[in-house]
Amino acid sequence: MKSVLSIQSHVVFGHAGNSAAAFPMCRMGVDVWPLNTVQFSNHTQYSQWTGSVFPAQHLTDIVDGLAKIHKLEICDAILSGYIGSAEQGNDILAIVQRVKAANPQALYFCDPVMGHPEKGCIVAPGVAEFLCERALAASDVIAPNLLELETLTGRTIKNVEEATQAARELCHKGPKIVLVKHLSRAGYRADRFEMILVTAEP
Repeated sequence: MKSVLSIQSHVVFGHAGNSAAAFPMCRMGVDVWPLNTVQFSNHTQYSQWTGSVFPAQHLTDIVDGLAKIHKLEICDAILSGYIGSAEQGNDILAIVQRVKAANPQALYFCDPVMGHPEKGCIVAPGVAEFLCERALAASDVIAPNLLELETLTGRTIKNVEEATQAARELCHKGPKIVLVKHLSRAGYRADRFEMILVTAEP
C-alpha cells in the first residue's frame, strides 16, 4: 500500500481539500495521512465562513512527530493543495526535503491552488507568488487548472494546442509531469470536463 502525506485544507461542511481528497484516495488503496493547512466552516465560495489558518510551525511539528516514529521512510508522496499562508509554503517545501531525504523515491505532487475570485476561491497574499517562484521548481508533478496554468506561464491560453505547449514549458522548469486538470474555455467541448497530461518529451 502506498502512503501519501496530503497537506491541504479541511472544511467542516461540504467537501474540499483533504475532506474531498482523502476518501477517493483511500478507495484506491492509498494510505492517506491528512495534514490540514486550515480548518474552515465551509468553502470560501460561500458569502461567509469562519475558521483558522494553522501556523506554519504546526505543519512542521506534525511532521516532527511522524519522523520520531520513523514514518517518513515509508512516505511515498507528498501532496500539497490549498495553502493558508505564504509562510506555510516555506514549511511545506522543507517537509518535502525531509521526506525525500528519508525516502529518495518519494514524489512531490503540487496542486497549485491560487484562487479564483469569480468562483469565490480566495488565497492569502503571497501564495500565488510562492507557487510560481518556488513550488513549481520543487515539484515532480504539478496539476494546475487553466487559470493557474496561465499564471504559471504568464500567457493567455486559447486552445488545447496552446495549453499543451504551456504545460510542456513548465516541464522544463522542474516538474516531470504536468496535469492540466480542467481545460475550461481552452478545451474542445465546453460541456465536458477535459484534462491533458503532458511530459517534457512529445
